[in-house]
Amino acid sequence: MKQDSILITGASSGIGRGLALALARPGRTLHLGGRNGNNLRDVAARCIARGADAHIRVQDVCERRGMEDWITTAGPLDLVFACAGITASTRGGEEAPYEPDDQIRRMFATNMDGVLNTVLPALHVMRHQPRGADGMRGRICAMASVAGLVSFPGTPSYCASKAAVDRFIVATGGNMARAGIALSSVTCGFVATPMTTQNRFPMPGLTQTGDAVRAILDGVARGRRRISFPWWLAAGSRFMDLLPVRIAESYYFRQPAGQAGTMAETGLDAATGPVPAA
Repeated sequence: MKQDSILITGASSGIGRGLALALARPGRTLHLGGRNGNNLRDVAARCIARGADAHIRVQDVCERRGMEDWITTAGPLDLVFACAGITASTRGGEEAPYEPDDQIRRMFATNMDGVLNTVLPALHVMRHQPRGADGMRGRICAMASVAGLVSFPGTPSYCASKAAVDRFIVATGGNMARAGIALSSVTCGFVATPMTTQNRFPMPGLTQTGDAVRAILDGVARGRRRISFPWWLAAGSRFMDLLPVRIAESYYFRQPAGQAGTMAETGLDAATGPVPAA
């Protein structure tokens, strides 16, 4: 798998940071994007110390023009990782839990539009690149979530935005494979990153960041369209989605994970802690 030039969004924290550090080595150029300049500079310095050439871009993935400018001028791209994202749960209400309108719109703007603002320019760049010895022009990987496999009442817009990412990447991947571009969707469970430190509930199958990074890189190298871990959580989520909605909801409403107020609105863009989405 050719990986001389790599671009990563959400690189200042969590999985994005872990991927940057794991891929940093002599002969590689890393393009690292995020909203927190101080954290990006720290990650870049660590990558340079490992022998890589690292460039940072303080950039919000929601800004379409800025993303296009960054990605289309970065030069040839072998690997692109769309890691930036936010999460939040519903809030408690007098009559029923609810999700604020602004939160819903931020969720889709970051988790879905942010992925499109990364993937579409990357596809444009890769389609104009020559095929390598293995017949590939490049590889793109986007962070979806196991939450995208279910309709969990505690996190409606998060589930929906991640489902959209997963379906788009998997479906588009079938077309792009013929052009020599591999697309991978990561439907992972809870990963030990700053994004999950604020969760006030048990997180079954919590995966350490290093283990998640290894699973992602292995899946991308193997050309897997969907990379899922832990496997049993993804399998269980798929099963739940096959049940009648009322039966599934009766189970979800009894679970502590993601219920109203248990998950603060946080993003993947902080090395020392979550940052507000706004």
